[in-house]
Amino acid sequence: MSVIENAGRRRLLRLTFAAGGMAATGALLSVRAFAGDRAIVNMQLGWVPGGNQVGEIVAKRLGYYEQEGIDLRIQPGGPNIDGVAIVASGRFETGEISSSPSIMLAVSEGLPIKCIAVGLQQHPYTFFSLKKKPVRTPQDMIGKRIGIQSTGMVLLKALLAKNKIAESQVRIVPIGADMMPLLSGQVDAVTGWQTNTTALKPLGADRVDLRLWDTGVRLYALPYYTTTDTLNAHPDTVSRFLKATARGWIYANGHRDQAVDLLVKEYPNLNRADERVAIDSLMGYAFDQTTRTQGWGTMDPQVWEEQIAMYGQLGQFRAHQPKVEDVMTMDVLKATHSSRLTV
Repeated sequence: MSVIENAGRRRLLRLTFAAGGMAATGALLSVRAFAGDRAIVNMQLGWVPGGNQVGEIVAKRLGYYEQEGIDLRIQPGGPNIDGVAIVASGRFETGEISSSPSIMLAVSEGLPIKCIAVGLQQHPYTFFSLKKKPVRTPQDMIGKRIGIQSTGMVLLKALLAKNKIAESQVRIVPIGADMMPLLSGQVDAVTGWQTNTTALKPLGADRVDLRLWDTGVRLYALPYYTTTDTLNAHPDTVSRFLKATARGWIYANGHRDQAVDLLVKEYPNLNRADERVAIDSLMGYAFDQTTRTQGWGTMDPQVWEEQIAMYGQLGQFRAHQPKVEDVMTMDVLKATHSSRLTV
């Protein structure tokens, strides 16, 4: 899963006008529809459903959405599906994308969406190396070969700028998504998500991790978003969706074996043993000191401010640089505060 879905971003400009035209007529149609006595809420993903949906699957299978009067329908994404544009057009009510920059880039190009909560409090994007030639700090990258996907280039540039390292001091090597270039010695570090424990297995005990967050580049992962029209016209539906989702994540955190069982029942193609290992890493990012007092899903406007400023300095906004209040809202989090606290 990439940090910035560049292919999707290229489609944003083509779909911006369509989104604007459809929003007035179609943005709220499906949220007004009902399955029995429940409001239908479609959640569009940016990827094929898997372990990242453990909270939603738990909430769905334990009846939390039903108790809130919600009929949740998870819509799969993938490389040829622009989930942000689909939600912005009004076809579906809410969505989840891999990383926060995708939302602020979309908003900068005129798509009427806002982030309402984040699944992970820190981004798991990490630089992986081996003990024989470790990259433990940004300064350790100097003189080394850093393998990175095209979608991660802006993050490497941000890391280097943040730590006052010239790009010429690092040898950048384009690679794919697997770990083989590191294992074969073609590069000294590769990138990926620390929560993707299955992909990391080949690195074994010799793995050395340098998290992007720890280098000073702070992004959010798994942000939830909806349209401004839905927020204005159906705030209660959005709040009830988030309440149920939070309950699912809280249960999954406290009952990890049972949560993985429910996940694999929903998606039988998943490997239970791998998902059981992965959930421990995932929950370490979903729950921390901040969520103890502010609840699952919370976010900090200051972190968003940093992200926007950083992407502006790196010239990533091809249209205008958005403001924090354009990109995210704390209203839904405030309305659901007590429901999102761990017991």
